[in-house]
Amino acid sequence: MVDIDGLLASGQEIQTRAADPDRDAIDGVLPRVVVRPLSREGVAATLAWASSAQLGLVLRGGGTKLQWGARPLRLDVLLDTSGLNRVIDHQSGDLTVTVEAGVRLADLNRQLSLQGQWLALDPPFAAATVGGLLATNDSGPSRHRFGTPRDLVIGIELATADGRIGKAGGRVVKNVAGYDLSKIISGSFGALAAITSATFKLSPVPAASSSVVVEALDTDTSAALAEVVMGSQLEPVAFELDARFERGEGGSISSLLRFASFPAVVEAETANASARVAALHRKCRVVSGDDERRLWGAHGSRPWHEPGLIVRASWLPGNLGAMLLAIQSLSSHGRVEVTARIGIGSGTFRLDVPDAAQGEIVDRMRALDVFGNVVVMRGPAFLRSQDWVWGQQRRTPLTAAIKNELDPNGILGASRGPL
Repeated sequence: MVDIDGLLASGQEIQTRAADPDRDAIDGVLPRVVVRPLSREGVAATLAWASSAQLGLVLRGGGTKLQWGARPLRLDVLLDTSGLNRVIDHQSGDLTVTVEAGVRLADLNRQLSLQGQWLALDPPFAAATVGGLLATNDSGPSRHRFGTPRDLVIGIELATADGRIGKAGGRVVKNVAGYDLSKIISGSFGALAAITSATFKLSPVPAASSSVVVEALDTDTSAALAEVVMGSQLEPVAFELDARFERGEGGSISSLLRFASFPAVVEAETANASARVAALHRKCRVVSGDDERRLWGAHGSRPWHEPGLIVRASWLPGNLGAMLLAIQSLSSHGRVEVTARIGIGSGTFRLDVPDAAQGEIVDRMRALDVFGNVVVMRGPAFLRSQDWVWGQQRRTPLTAAIKNELDPNGILGASRGPL
C-alpha cells in the first residue's frame, strides 16, 4: 500500500481505497491505491503528491478504454475522475457547455436535450466520460459532419503534474486564447496533464433523421459510391462503411448514409441520395425511427463486443478501393471486419485471427502504402509494447519537449499512450 499521509494532509476532499483486481487492474497490472478526488483542487493535490513521491499514475474516467494503448510499465496510483461530475455552465443561447471531466457523455446529452441541444459525439461506449473522450480523441460515425472532440473543444482546464491548475481557451466560440493547448491534450491519453473540465461548442438536436443503407456492394462499386457521394451536394451526418472478409474471399460490403435536419430537408436529401445510389446499384433501402436507431447502435458498437485484435488506421479517402483490396488480402489468416468513416479515410478494423498472427498482420498493414497511421487499440497484453501499439505515432522531439515541460518526472500515463 502506498503511503497516503502526504495526500491526506493536503486538506482536500479525496477518497482513497485499495485497488480491486476485478475492476481496477489494467492488463493484469494492479495499482497500489485508487484515489478519487471530488474537486479540481483534489486532482491537483493528488498529482503533486504523486510527483513528489515518484509514483506512476494513470487517469480513469468511465473505464471504457482501460484496455487501449500499451501495457502499463509502472502503475502505482489510479486516479478516478468520476467525482468530478458537475455541469458547470450551459449557455444555450451561445451553444456552449462547460463540464467537469467525469461527466458521462450520455448523461450530459440527456440533460442538454431538454434544451434541444447536444454535444455531437457518438462513441461506441455508453459509459464514456467527457474527459476520457477528450484524452483519447474518440468519436463515432457523426465525425463525418461534426468532427472529433479535438474539433469541438474551445476551452480546457488542466491540473499539471506539479499541482498547478491552468486554463486555455475560453467559454465562447470565438475565443482562441491558448487554443492550441486543448488540441495538444486531445489524444494524449492522460500523459501530459489531468483534464479537470472542458468547454465545448454544441449543436441543435435534429428534428428528423433517416438513413440510406446500400447492401451487397463489391470493391469497385464501393469506391464508385464514395466518389458519387463526396462529389455531390449531399450533406450526410454520417457516411459509413461496413465490410467483412474471411479467408481471402470476396466479402460482404455495405454502406450507410444518415441524414439529420428538418423533416423537409431530410426527405429531400434521402430521396436525392436514393436516386444517386440507384444509378449505381439496386440494393438499397431507407430506414428511420426505431429501426434506424437500432441500426446505428449496432454499427458503432459491434467491433468492441466481439473478440479479436482491434486496429485503427487511416488512408486517403480516394483510396477506398485499394484499402478494401488490401484488407481482403490480410484476411487470409481469418476474419477481418472494417467499420469506417468513408469521407474521412479512417476506420476500426477487427481481426479475428490467432494470437501468433497478430504481430504479422500489424506489420503488414504498416508496410502497405495505402495506410497512414496504424494504431493497435486492443490486443494481447504480451504483444502490447509502446512501439508495437503506436508505430509511427511514437514521440517526436517536439512532443518529447512538451511532455518534459508538463510532466518532468514522467509520472503520468504509465507509458500507455503515444507520449
